[in-house]
Amino acid sequence: MSLALKYRPTRFDEMVGQAHLVGKGAILRAMVERGGLIHTFLYGPAGCGKTTLARVIANTLQRPFYELNATTLKVEELRHIFKTHHNTLERPLIFIDEVHRLSKNQQEVLLPFMENRSALIIGASTENPYFSLTSAVRSRSHLFELHPIEERSLERYLEYVLLQEQIHLNRETKAFLINSSNGDARAMLNLLESALGVGEEITLTQLQAIRPHAIQLGSAEAESHYDLSSAMIKSIRGSDIDAGLYYLARLIHGGEPPEFLARRLAILASEDIGNANPNALNLAASTLTIVKQIGYPEARIPLAQLVIYLASSPKSNSAYQAINQALKSIQEGAIYPTPEHIKPHAKTYQYPHDFNGWVAQSYLSTPIHLYRSSQQGFEKRLDEWLDRIKNR
Repeated sequence: MSLALKYRPTRFDEMVGQAHLVGKGAILRAMVERGGLIHTFLYGPAGCGKTTLARVIANTLQRPFYELNATTLKVEELRHIFKTHHNTLERPLIFIDEVHRLSKNQQEVLLPFMENRSALIIGASTENPYFSLTSAVRSRSHLFELHPIEERSLERYLEYVLLQEQIHLNRETKAFLINSSNGDARAMLNLLESALGVGEEITLTQLQAIRPHAIQLGSAEAESHYDLSSAMIKSIRGSDIDAGLYYLARLIHGGEPPEFLARRLAILASEDIGNANPNALNLAASTLTIVKQIGYPEARIPLAQLVIYLASSPKSNSAYQAINQALKSIQEGAIYPTPEHIKPHAKTYQYPHDFNGWVAQSYLSTPIHLYRSSQQGFEKRLDEWLDRIKNR
């Protein structure tokens, strides 16, 4: 049996990290212990304890546990599990890994059983599965994020395993096991186990030979995934191509999924460039589609192309500011009635196409000014178009 399986926690108090979910008084733990947990989807990086947490929940609730994977899951397999427990007092806990890969048909098979609570469904993914799940599944479930396990928790876990296995390591060797694993408890124990297979004495040199590069190198160097992605975005916003490419490379080398990087760049294309160069969003959308299909190592190329294009584009946050101002106004009570002449089937509505494209009429019962052009790039052309339309 591997060390990771041998020392897998079975109770909440044994869990490594994730105190925000499973610490005493934490919300997820309280829901389980009080019998109030409904179908739940967990997401977070590899080795952070998603499967372990599902097993702990099953053990706490004393439920039959079934572990499945969405990439190989067959609908007949699900139906067999449900049939096995039909008309029994036992309600199984069905754990589905890689849940973001569930097809729509598979999700529809789950729905009746989610609705009548004949089984507890827990899904897990390294990606946020929100957008891959149907609205019907989302409305019947909760979504929780797990974080990389912090170094202090990994250190306590490693010390416990070393004590149980009667293994003695020096401080530098322990530090490498922890730091190079970057919050992944399974990876840490797997590296330890591999080194044990080489010889009785484990050295730093052995560990470095087995794992020459830290998992997600950026974070192991004390700069988190969030620090690096923020630095990349700020560099592109500041039109520094070289800095943008450098941080992109750091993130790629650190193992960031290409889809995550493309999503962040797509947000930037709209938030920081917008209509100053509308094609930026088109290129970002295309890049997101492409990297999903090709993956690494080739995905690095369209990502680099997009970074260069975005950094070189004129910048405007006018759309970002405008929608924020609109939402702020509404939250502060600016709820105005819709003018009668633009309601459905209104008799007094003036159709702009009957007036060569534009006619003076009000569309708000109370005037409000939300949008301010930056006059940058293509936004300046849009301003000219609008001026020509209204002053023809």
